[in-house]
Amino acid sequence: MSVMLDNPPSPAVRKRVTAAELLAMPNEKDFELVNGELVERNMGWESEFIGSNLHVLLGMFCRQHNCGWINGSNAGYQCYEQAFPDDAERVRKPDVSFLSVNRLPSDAVLTAYCELAPDLAIEVISPNDRYHEVEEKVDEYLQAGVRLVWVVDPKKKTIRIHRANGTIQDLHLSDELSGEDVIAGFRCPVSEVFRLPMKPSA
Repeated sequence: MSVMLDNPPSPAVRKRVTAAELLAMPNEKDFELVNGELVERNMGWESEFIGSNLHVLLGMFCRQHNCGWINGSNAGYQCYEQAFPDDAERVRKPDVSFLSVNRLPSDAVLTAYCELAPDLAIEVISPNDRYHEVEEKVDEYLQAGVRLVWVVDPKKKTIRIHRANGTIQDLHLSDELSGEDVIAGFRCPVSEVFRLPMKPSA
């Protein structure tokens, strides 16, 4: 015999995670936050190495010229309130990012996520990344005010440049990568980004 309930229980509503809750998690570095839900970040060995290459190349230049902040894949940005007013808690973590010293002074102290959009965001494609997800992330960056986005493809050995004005450019191994007007003066061969350690000859 079935029993009809006057007020059947409603399905459980999943609690939205906040940026502060994400920051407090012991495994915080493994996640981004989109629409109140945790998004796992999985970076392959080669992708991590290439991201480190870019971190070093840009970091050395920025230290020498006092350009600004270069951060790796654990640095989070909570800068989406204007672009996504319904998701002001959103946190994204580019694989490498740059923020000009003119926007964030060198003596600034950040105890949470940065609320300024980076000037440059770099995404290195990992084996498990879906193309449409990478494209969506690029669109998010540009909507949030990022001036320059580099999408680095280890498999194709290419770098796709997305600019705030909507132009897109593909660079190959024989080309030169430029910081343009975002990191003025920075230049390096694309091949340097993908250069792997070589075993010394006997």
